[in-house]
This record gives sequence, structure tokens and C-alpha cells, in this order.
Amino acid sequence: MLPTTSKPRSSSSASSSSSSRPNPTWLPYLRRIIKWQQMDVEYTFWQMLHLCTSPKVVYQHTKYHKQTKNQWARDDPAFVVICSLLLTVATLAYCAAYDHSTAHAFFVFFSVLLFHFLLAGVFLATFCWFLTNSYLREEAPNSYVVEQRVEWMYAFDVHCNSFFPMFVLLYVIHYFLSPLLLAHGFIPVLLSNLLFMVGASYYHYLNFLGYDVLPFLERTTFFLYPIGVVIVLSPILILSGFNPSRYFMNMYFSRHI
Repeated sequence: MLPTTSKPRSSSSASSSSSSRPNPTWLPYLRRIIKWQQMDVEYTFWQMLHLCTSPKVVYQHTKYHKQTKNQWARDDPAFVVICSLLLTVATLAYCAAYDHSTAHAFFVFFSVLLFHFLLAGVFLATFCWFLTNSYLREEAPNSYVVEQRVEWMYAFDVHCNSFFPMFVLLYVIHYFLSPLLLAHGFIPVLLSNLLFMVGASYYHYLNFLGYDVLPFLERTTFFLYPIGVVIVLSPILILSGFNPSRYFMNMYFSRHI
């Protein structure tokens, strides 16, 4: 059953003046991308592990980051870099197994990396950033409380956090199960739809956790509503015989599956 209430908000956090500052500048963030030695790789892998097992722990550390760095967003691009590298390896594995054209394999690689992760992330982060700042912020109780806003970079962090477990399910586990999932019959249709349902639902659940941790937002259960849509659609797709694994593999690879 989906939660229907949000947690109470802390008034002390709402009075923090640092949250009203602009988003962290892009230049230092982008500069660190090419400086591997400045990235906290060990902490990034710790986050990735706990996003799959105990995601609330990760967002508890986000509160600590806010207290020490005066911003909700990461100032370390290691998560984006490592996630991109892992996505690259997974895409190349699919191309090696299912594609017969080197040129088409490059097309699949760039389309997955740019569109599935980066551009889709920019779009979703911008949508959530606009939605939260426009409709989900608590109104300041008086004029002496500094207005707080969601940082765009934090919205992108939330997307990246939500994307990684979905990547594990729909890219890594899916790859090893693909001989079964791509077969004909009811069992492959059932398993494929269940895998995609879990991946999509977990993405939206982590999205909810990412915004629910912000003390100046309310009605964050809005981010759980897509899970209900996914749960309703999944039995319909199963009964109709739709296999999402076959659909996406046929869409991306030149050899008919």
C-alpha cells in the first residue's frame, strides 16, 4: 500500500539562509570531472550499494552533506562519471551480444548514454525542479523566514540516484536473463513485465525519498503516484502479451530478435 502522508517538517531547517543561494556553479563541478584523483570513488560505490539495499541511509547522509557543505546537491561528479562508465560497459556488452554492425553499435552506445541517462535526466530533473519549486514548497509562516528552493543540481542528483538501481535491474540483470526474457511464450512475457514494473516502481520510490527528505517541501507523496499507474498497467500488458524486453531490443538492434 502506498503512503498517503508526508513526514512533519522541521522549522529549524526552514530558517536556514544558505538554501536560498543559487545552485552550485557548473564550472567547478565540470572541472572536477576530468580530475579523477579529486573524486571520492569509495563513497560513490558505498552510495550505489545502499541505494539498492537501504536508500533511506543515503538520504540521511544527504542531510549531513547539507549541514557541512551548505548545499543539498553533490559537489562531486564521481556518481555521474561512474554511472556513465557502468552504462558504457553494459551497452557495449549488449552490442557485442546482439549487434552485427560496428557503426550501428556506436549509434546504440551514444543514444543510450546521451538519451537514456543524460538528456532524459536533464529533462526529468528540470521537470521535478520546476514542479517542486512552483507547487510543493511550504509557504513561509512569516516574513522573517528565508525562502528555500530546490537546487537544480539536487534534482539531477535525485534522478541519478533513482536511475542506478533501475540500471542494475533493467540493464545488468536483464542482460543475463535476456535468453529467457526474449523467448516466446507467457513466462517470458510475465517475467519481463515484472522486471520492468519493479525497476520503474523503484525509480519513482527513490524519487519520492529524494524530495521527501527536504524539510521545506510538502505533498511529496505526489512522486509515488506513478507507481500506481505502473501497477495498474502491468497486468494489462501481461494479458495482452506485450513483452517489453523484445520491444526495446528490437527497437535498438538491427538484427531481429
